[in-house]
Amino acid sequence: MTDRVTRAEAAAVLGNVDEKVLVDVIATGATKAEVAEAFAWVENDEAMLNEGRPLPGGRAAQVIAILQAQLESETSEP
Repeated sequence: MTDRVTRAEAAAVLGNVDEKVLVDVIATGATKAEVAEAFAWVENDEAMLNEGRPLPGGRAAQVIAILQAQLESETSEP
């Protein structure tokens, strides 16, 4: 059985993110490993593709969507 990521674990993996992002990530039910995988994809998807890794699915994909939305909102703010 895998355990859902805790707030402390998510914060340690993701670094300085909004509280809403942490809450949304935890709500996916993702494990710490899934959050770490999602974070790695968001930070450097080209390297992951070059390694031949398949795009994540399931909860990791949900976390990627949350993180990408956060990045997009940060870049669109004046």
